[in-house]
Amino acid sequence: MSLPSLIAVPAALQSFVRRAEESFLAAAGALDDLQAPPFESWPQARREAFARACAASDFVSQQVSREPRQLLQLAADGLLERPLGKGEMRTLLETELAGCESEESLAVALRRFRNRHQVRIIWRDLNRLADLAETCRDLSAMADACIDLAYRWLYERHCQQFGVPTGARSGEPQHMVILGMGKLGACELNLSSDIDLIFGYPEGGETVGAKRSLDNQEFFVRLGQKLIKALDAITVDGFVFRVDMRLRPYGSSGALVLSFNALEQYYQDQGRDWERYAMIKARVSAVTSRPVANCWRCCGPSSIAATWTFPRSKRCAA
Repeated sequence: MSLPSLIAVPAALQSFVRRAEESFLAAAGALDDLQAPPFESWPQARREAFARACAASDFVSQQVSREPRQLLQLAADGLLERPLGKGEMRTLLETELAGCESEESLAVALRRFRNRHQVRIIWRDLNRLADLAETCRDLSAMADACIDLAYRWLYERHCQQFGVPTGARSGEPQHMVILGMGKLGACELNLSSDIDLIFGYPEGGETVGAKRSLDNQEFFVRLGQKLIKALDAITVDGFVFRVDMRLRPYGSSGALVLSFNALEQYYQDQGRDWERYAMIKARVSAVTSRPVANCWRCCGPSSIAATWTFPRSKRCAA
Protein backbone atom coordinates (compact mmCIF):
# COMPACT_ATOMS: atom_id res chain seq x y z
CA MET A 1 0.00 0.00 0.00
CA SER A 2 1.47 3.40 -1.03
CA LEU A 3 1.37 6.08 1.65
CA PRO A 4 0.97 9.84 1.14
CA SER A 5 4.15 11.87 0.87
CA LEU A 6 5.47 13.62 3.95
CA ILE A 7 5.27 17.39 4.23
CA ALA A 8 7.40 19.76 6.26
CA VAL A 9 6.16 20.96 9.62
CA PRO A 10 4.24 24.22 8.98
CA ALA A 11 5.90 27.43 10.10
CA ALA A 12 3.04 28.11 12.51
CA LEU A 13 3.99 24.98 14.49
CA GLN A 14 7.75 25.50 14.56
CA SER A 15 7.69 27.33 17.88
CA PHE A 16 5.70 24.48 19.41
CA VAL A 17 8.25 21.98 18.09
CA ARG A 18 11.14 24.00 19.54
CA ARG A 19 9.48 24.06 22.96
CA ALA A 20 8.82 20.31 22.80
CA GLU A 21 12.45 19.64 21.84
CA GLU A 22 13.79 21.89 24.59
CA SER A 23 11.56 20.19 27.17
CA PHE A 24 12.62 16.75 25.97
CA LEU A 25 16.35 17.63 25.99
CA ALA A 26 16.07 19.08 29.49
CA ALA A 27 14.37 15.94 30.78
CA ALA A 28 16.85 13.68 28.99
CA GLY A 29 19.79 15.70 30.33
CA ALA A 30 18.62 15.01 33.89
CA LEU A 31 19.03 11.25 33.39
CA ASP A 32 22.23 10.08 35.05
CA ASP A 33 22.23 6.44 34.03
CA LEU A 34 21.20 6.67 30.38
CA GLN A 35 22.73 3.98 28.18
CA ALA A 36 20.96 4.82 24.91
CA PRO A 37 22.61 7.17 22.38
CA PRO A 38 21.69 10.83 23.03
CA PHE A 39 19.27 12.84 20.89
CA GLU A 40 22.14 14.90 19.43
CA SER A 41 23.59 11.77 17.78
CA TRP A 42 20.37 10.89 15.97
CA PRO A 43 20.38 10.99 12.16
CA GLN A 44 18.69 13.99 10.56
CA ALA A 45 15.75 11.91 9.31
CA ARG A 46 14.89 10.77 12.83
CA ARG A 47 15.15 14.29 14.22
CA GLU A 48 12.75 15.47 11.52
CA ALA A 49 10.43 12.61 12.46
CA PHE A 50 10.62 13.76 16.09
CA ALA A 51 9.55 17.26 15.08
CA ARG A 52 6.67 15.94 12.98
CA ALA A 53 5.40 13.64 15.75
CA CYS A 54 5.56 16.34 18.42
CA ALA A 55 3.89 18.90 16.16
CA ALA A 56 0.97 16.63 15.38
CA SER A 57 0.48 14.82 18.71
CA ASP A 58 0.11 16.39 22.15
CA PHE A 59 0.41 12.90 23.64
CA VAL A 60 3.83 12.32 22.08
CA SER A 61 5.22 15.74 23.02
CA GLN A 62 4.02 15.37 26.62
CA GLN A 63 5.04 11.75 27.02
CA VAL A 64 8.60 12.11 25.68
CA SER A 65 9.20 15.01 28.07
CA ARG A 66 7.73 13.10 30.97
CA GLU A 67 9.56 9.85 30.20
CA PRO A 68 12.48 10.70 27.85
CA ARG A 69 14.15 7.38 28.53
CA GLN A 70 11.33 5.54 26.75
CA LEU A 71 11.81 7.35 23.43
CA LEU A 72 15.59 7.13 23.59
CA GLN A 73 15.39 3.39 24.23
CA LEU A 74 12.88 2.89 21.41
CA ALA A 75 15.31 4.64 19.08
CA ALA A 76 18.28 2.63 20.36
CA ASP A 77 16.38 -0.63 19.84
CA GLY A 78 15.42 0.37 16.30
CA LEU A 79 11.70 0.10 17.06
CA LEU A 80 10.81 3.48 15.61
CA GLU A 81 11.86 2.61 12.08
CA ARG A 82 10.73 -1.01 11.74
CA PRO A 83 7.44 -2.88 12.23
CA LEU A 84 7.10 -5.45 14.99
CA GLY A 85 7.14 -9.10 13.97
CA LYS A 86 4.37 -11.54 14.74
CA GLY A 87 4.22 -12.18 18.48
CA GLU A 88 6.90 -9.57 19.23
CA MET A 89 4.53 -7.28 21.12
CA ARG A 90 3.72 -10.10 23.49
CA THR A 91 7.37 -11.03 23.96
CA LEU A 92 8.26 -7.45 24.82
CA LEU A 93 5.51 -7.27 27.43
CA GLU A 94 6.48 -10.63 28.94
CA THR A 95 9.95 -9.17 29.57
CA GLU A 96 8.43 -6.08 31.20
CA LEU A 97 6.21 -8.11 33.55
CA ALA A 98 8.88 -10.64 34.55
CA GLY A 99 9.89 -8.73 37.66
CA CYS A 100 6.41 -7.76 38.91
CA GLU A 101 5.83 -8.88 42.48
CA SER A 102 2.63 -7.01 43.36
CA GLU A 103 -0.55 -5.75 41.76
CA GLU A 104 0.81 -2.22 42.08
CA SER A 105 3.97 -3.06 40.16
CA LEU A 106 1.86 -4.90 37.57
CA ALA A 107 -0.26 -1.77 37.04
CA VAL A 108 2.84 0.41 36.65
CA ALA A 109 4.49 -1.96 34.16
CA LEU A 110 1.35 -2.28 32.04
CA ARG A 111 0.82 1.48 31.86
CA ARG A 112 4.42 2.31 31.03
CA PHE A 113 4.45 -0.36 28.35
CA ARG A 114 1.25 1.05 26.87
CA ASN A 115 2.58 4.61 26.92
CA ARG A 116 5.84 3.61 25.28
CA HIS A 117 4.16 1.72 22.47
CA GLN A 118 1.49 4.37 21.97
CA VAL A 119 4.37 6.76 21.27
CA ARG A 120 5.93 4.25 18.86
CA ILE A 121 2.65 3.60 17.04
CA ILE A 122 1.78 7.31 16.74
CA TRP A 123 5.34 8.13 15.62
CA ARG A 124 5.21 5.55 12.85
CA ASP A 125 1.72 6.59 11.76
CA LEU A 126 2.46 10.33 11.57
CA ASN A 127 5.75 9.76 9.75
CA ARG A 128 4.18 7.49 7.13
CA LEU A 129 6.22 4.52 8.34
CA ALA A 130 3.08 2.45 8.93
CA ASP A 131 -0.19 2.19 7.06
CA LEU A 132 -3.62 2.07 8.69
CA ALA A 133 -3.66 -1.74 8.76
CA GLU A 134 -0.39 -1.88 10.73
CA THR A 135 -1.56 0.80 13.17
CA CYS A 136 -4.81 -1.03 13.93
CA ARG A 137 -3.01 -4.37 14.09
CA ASP A 138 -0.39 -3.09 16.56
CA LEU A 139 -3.00 -1.49 18.81
CA SER A 140 -5.06 -4.69 18.82
CA ALA A 141 -1.97 -6.82 19.46
CA MET A 142 -1.04 -4.54 22.36
CA ALA A 143 -4.53 -4.94 23.83
CA ASP A 144 -4.41 -8.73 23.42
CA ALA A 145 -1.00 -8.93 25.07
CA CYS A 146 -2.00 -6.68 27.99
CA ILE A 147 -5.25 -8.57 28.58
CA ASP A 148 -3.79 -12.06 28.35
CA LEU A 149 -0.55 -11.50 30.29
CA ALA A 150 -2.30 -9.49 33.02
CA TYR A 151 -4.83 -12.32 33.28
CA ARG A 152 -2.08 -14.94 33.55
CA TRP A 153 -0.29 -12.96 36.26
CA LEU A 154 -3.48 -12.46 38.28
CA TYR A 155 -4.78 -16.01 37.76
CA GLU A 156 -1.63 -17.58 39.22
CA ARG A 157 -1.79 -15.46 42.36
CA HIS A 158 -5.55 -15.85 42.64
CA CYS A 159 -5.10 -19.63 42.65
CA GLN A 160 -2.48 -19.38 45.38
CA GLN A 161 -4.97 -17.48 47.53
CA PHE A 162 -8.26 -19.26 46.74
CA GLY A 163 -7.27 -22.58 45.17
CA VAL A 164 -7.54 -23.80 41.57
CA PRO A 165 -11.04 -23.63 40.04
CA THR A 166 -11.97 -27.16 39.00
CA GLY A 167 -14.82 -28.46 36.85
CA ALA A 168 -17.38 -30.53 38.74
CA ARG A 169 -17.99 -32.75 35.70
CA SER A 170 -14.56 -32.95 34.08
CA GLY A 171 -12.35 -32.60 37.15
CA GLU A 172 -10.09 -30.37 35.04
CA PRO A 173 -8.67 -26.98 36.06
CA GLN A 174 -10.79 -24.15 34.71
CA HIS A 175 -9.65 -20.95 33.01
CA MET A 176 -11.55 -17.82 32.17
CA VAL A 177 -11.94 -17.16 28.46
CA ILE A 178 -11.93 -13.49 27.50
CA LEU A 179 -13.88 -12.64 24.40
CA GLY A 180 -12.94 -9.45 22.52
CA MET A 181 -15.91 -7.75 20.88
CA GLY A 182 -16.35 -4.96 18.36
CA LYS A 183 -13.16 -3.29 17.16
CA LEU A 184 -10.96 -5.44 19.36
CA GLY A 185 -12.57 -8.61 18.07
CA ALA A 186 -12.01 -7.48 14.48
CA CYS A 187 -8.44 -6.25 15.21
CA GLU A 188 -9.53 -2.73 14.28
CA LEU A 189 -8.68 -0.75 17.42
CA ASN A 190 -7.79 2.90 16.96
CA LEU A 191 -5.92 5.21 19.27
CA SER A 192 -9.02 6.30 21.19
CA SER A 193 -10.81 2.94 21.33
CA ASP A 194 -11.98 1.31 24.52
CA ILE A 195 -12.12 -2.49 24.65
CA ASP A 196 -15.41 -4.38 24.81
CA LEU A 197 -15.03 -7.70 26.63
CA ILE A 198 -17.16 -10.67 27.67
CA PHE A 199 -15.91 -13.15 30.30
CA GLY A 200 -16.81 -16.84 30.30
CA TYR A 201 -15.65 -20.11 31.86
CA PRO A 202 -16.26 -23.74 30.80
CA GLU A 203 -18.18 -25.31 33.69
CA GLY A 204 -19.33 -25.01 37.27
CA GLY A 205 -17.50 -26.44 40.25
CA GLU A 206 -15.36 -25.07 43.05
CA THR A 207 -11.76 -24.34 43.87
CA VAL A 208 -9.39 -27.03 45.13
CA GLY A 209 -6.27 -26.63 47.26
CA ALA A 210 -7.24 -23.85 49.67
CA LYS A 211 -8.62 -23.91 53.20
CA ARG A 212 -11.83 -22.29 52.03
CA SER A 213 -13.16 -23.25 48.62
CA LEU A 214 -14.96 -20.84 46.32
CA ASP A 215 -17.60 -21.51 43.70
CA ASN A 216 -16.01 -21.25 40.25
CA GLN A 217 -18.21 -18.32 39.29
CA GLU A 218 -17.28 -16.39 42.42
CA PHE A 219 -13.61 -17.12 41.75
CA PHE A 220 -13.82 -15.77 38.21
CA VAL A 221 -15.93 -12.76 39.20
CA ARG A 222 -13.25 -11.72 41.67
CA LEU A 223 -10.55 -12.38 39.09
CA GLY A 224 -12.45 -10.42 36.44
CA GLN A 225 -12.77 -7.44 38.78
CA LYS A 226 -9.01 -7.53 39.43
CA LEU A 227 -8.29 -7.69 35.69
CA ILE A 228 -10.56 -4.74 34.92
CA LYS A 229 -8.86 -2.71 37.65
CA ALA A 230 -5.41 -3.61 36.31
CA LEU A 231 -6.35 -2.32 32.85
CA ASP A 232 -8.90 0.45 33.45
CA ALA A 233 -7.97 2.25 36.67
CA ILE A 234 -6.45 5.71 36.17
CA THR A 235 -3.16 6.22 38.02
CA VAL A 236 -0.31 8.71 37.79
CA ASP A 237 0.84 6.73 34.71
CA GLY A 238 -2.61 6.90 33.08
CA PHE A 239 -4.56 3.79 32.13
CA VAL A 240 -3.97 0.81 29.85
CA PHE A 241 -7.36 0.55 28.12
CA ARG A 242 -10.82 1.67 29.09
CA VAL A 243 -12.81 -1.53 29.64
CA ASP A 244 -16.48 -1.78 28.67
CA MET A 245 -18.34 -4.86 29.93
CA ARG A 246 -21.84 -3.76 28.90
CA LEU A 247 -22.05 -6.17 25.96
CA ARG A 248 -22.28 -9.16 28.32
CA PRO A 249 -25.66 -10.89 28.83
CA TYR A 250 -28.13 -8.59 30.62
CA GLY A 251 -25.67 -5.70 30.31
CA SER A 252 -24.56 -3.84 33.43
CA SER A 253 -27.16 -5.66 35.55
CA GLY A 254 -25.89 -9.13 34.59
CA ALA A 255 -23.25 -11.28 36.25
CA LEU A 256 -19.71 -10.26 35.34
CA VAL A 257 -18.80 -13.84 34.36
CA LEU A 258 -21.03 -16.70 33.14
CA SER A 259 -20.41 -20.34 32.32
CA PHE A 260 -20.43 -21.47 28.69
CA ASN A 261 -23.81 -23.16 29.22
CA ALA A 262 -25.32 -20.00 30.68
CA LEU A 263 -23.96 -17.91 27.82
CA GLU A 264 -25.26 -20.32 25.21
CA GLN A 265 -28.70 -20.45 26.81
CA TYR A 266 -28.90 -16.66 26.99
CA TYR A 267 -28.04 -16.11 23.35
CA GLN A 268 -30.37 -18.90 22.20
CA ASP A 269 -33.37 -17.88 24.30
CA GLN A 270 -33.07 -14.20 25.22
CA GLY A 271 -30.38 -12.57 23.14
CA ARG A 272 -31.60 -9.63 21.10
CA ASP A 273 -30.84 -9.41 17.40
CA TRP A 274 -28.10 -6.80 17.83
CA GLU A 275 -26.39 -8.95 20.47
CA ARG A 276 -26.34 -11.88 18.08
CA TYR A 277 -25.07 -9.74 15.23
CA ALA A 278 -22.29 -8.45 17.51
CA MET A 279 -20.98 -12.01 17.76
CA ILE A 280 -19.89 -11.85 14.13
CA LYS A 281 -16.81 -9.90 15.25
CA ALA A 282 -16.26 -11.82 18.49
CA ARG A 283 -12.78 -13.28 18.97
CA VAL A 284 -10.97 -15.06 21.79
CA SER A 285 -8.65 -12.31 22.99
CA ALA A 286 -7.05 -14.11 25.91
CA VAL A 287 -6.99 -17.67 27.19
CA THR A 288 -4.32 -19.73 28.91
CA SER A 289 -5.49 -23.17 27.87
CA ARG A 290 -5.79 -24.29 24.25
CA PRO A 291 -8.49 -26.91 25.02
CA VAL A 292 -10.59 -24.16 26.59
CA ALA A 293 -10.12 -21.98 23.52
CA ASN A 294 -11.13 -24.86 21.28
CA CYS A 295 -14.17 -25.52 23.46
CA TRP A 296 -15.16 -21.87 23.19
CA ARG A 297 -14.85 -21.90 19.42
CA CYS A 298 -16.98 -25.03 19.18
CA CYS A 299 -19.60 -24.24 21.80
CA GLY A 300 -19.46 -20.51 22.43
CA PRO A 301 -21.62 -17.74 21.03
CA SER A 302 -19.30 -17.11 18.08
CA SER A 303 -20.09 -20.51 16.62
CA ILE A 304 -23.77 -20.12 17.49
CA ALA A 305 -23.92 -16.81 15.64
CA ALA A 306 -22.48 -18.46 12.55
CA THR A 307 -25.33 -21.00 12.46
CA TRP A 308 -28.21 -18.61 13.06
CA THR A 309 -30.35 -17.72 10.06
CA PHE A 310 -31.68 -14.21 10.39
CA PRO A 311 -34.98 -13.45 8.62
CA ARG A 312 -34.57 -11.14 5.69
CA SER A 313 -36.64 -7.98 5.58
CA LYS A 314 -39.23 -7.58 2.86
CA ARG A 315 -37.04 -4.97 1.22
CA CYS A 316 -34.13 -7.41 1.04
CA ALA A 317 -36.36 -10.21 -0.14
CA ALA A 318 -37.62 -8.05 -2.96
